[in-house]
Amino acid sequence: MNARIPSGTRDVLPEERAELRRIEYALLDVFAGSGYGEISTPTVEFQETLDRAGAAATPVSYRVLGGPGEELALRSDMTVPIARVASSRYRDAELPLRFCYVAPAYRAVMANSGRPREFLQAGIELIGAEPAAACAEALTVLCKALEATGLKRFFVGIGDAGLYPSLLNSFGVDDAASQAVLRELGDRDFVGIDRELAALEITDEQAAILARVPRMRGAKVLQEEVAEPLNSSLSGIRAVVDALPSDLAERMIPDLGRFPRMGYYSGVVFEVYDPELGEPIATGGFYGELLGRFGMPVGGVGFAIDVDLLHAALAGEERGETGR
Repeated sequence: MNARIPSGTRDVLPEERAELRRIEYALLDVFAGSGYGEISTPTVEFQETLDRAGAAATPVSYRVLGGPGEELALRSDMTVPIARVASSRYRDAELPLRFCYVAPAYRAVMANSGRPREFLQAGIELIGAEPAAACAEALTVLCKALEATGLKRFFVGIGDAGLYPSLLNSFGVDDAASQAVLRELGDRDFVGIDRELAALEITDEQAAILARVPRMRGAKVLQEEVAEPLNSSLSGIRAVVDALPSDLAERMIPDLGRFPRMGYYSGVVFEVYDPELGEPIATGGFYGELLGRFGMPVGGVGFAIDVDLLHAALAGEERGETGR
C-alpha cells in the first residue's frame, strides 16, 4: 500500500489541529472586533482572473484540469480573489471595505525543496481607505492579532516596495537588468545585488546609492536627510509609524532593503519576524493598481499570516520561557 503524500504537504493530527484552531479563533476574534467581515472564496479560480494581477505579481500555483476551454488554477493567496469579489460585488458600496479570512493557499515548489505547497493563511484586506491611515490600521490589527495568540517577541520590518524600482528607473536601468537586481533584493542576497550592480552601465555614484539603500535599516533611517525618491519613501514610512500607538510603533524597524515577492505591492510593505524563526510569519502592504485591473480604481492594504509558522513561533517562545 502506498502511504506517501507529496513533498511540501503534511497531515495534521488532532492535537496540533486543536492548537491551530485556537490560533485561528484568536486571530478571527481580533479581526471581527476591528470591523472586518469574514469572507470565503473558491479554492479554484479561472487562470485569467489570477493573470489580471499582472505578470509575476503572484507566485506560480497549480493548474487544474477543467472542462473544455476552462483554464483553472488553485489560488496562491487571497488578495487577488478578494479583489475580484470587491470589484464585482461591492463596486458601488460605500468605502472603505473590510474583509478577513482564514483559508488555505497553494504554490508550486520544486519537489523536496522543503517549501510548503499548501499552507494556511489568516489575514485582512482594507480597500479604499487613505494609504497611510490604512497601513497604520492594518499594522495595528496585525500586531493586536498576534498578541492575542500569545506571541510576544515579534518585530515588524517596514519598507517601501516602490523605492528601489524608482531608483533603477531614474538611473536609466532597463527592465531586464532591473528585474535581475530586484530578484536578488527579494532574496535579501546582498552579494547577488552587488554582482548585478557591477554589471550595470551606471555611474559610480549611482551604483553606490543602489548598494547603500538595501542596507539602510533601523530607526535612525527615518531621521536622515536624503534626496528624492528616498525622501518620499521615508516620509511615507514615517507617516505610517507616527500614526501607530507608541507601544506598536516600538515594534517597527524601518528597512529600505525590504522588497516583497508579491508583485502587486507598490507602496509601504511590512514583514513580521520572531527570533524563533528565520522567515517571516506575516507579510503585507499597500497595493495601488491591483483593484484597478478589475475595474475598481482604488487602493488597498492587506496582510497574510502564515498560521503554521505562527504556531511554530509560539511553540519556540514557550520552550524558551520554560527552559529559563
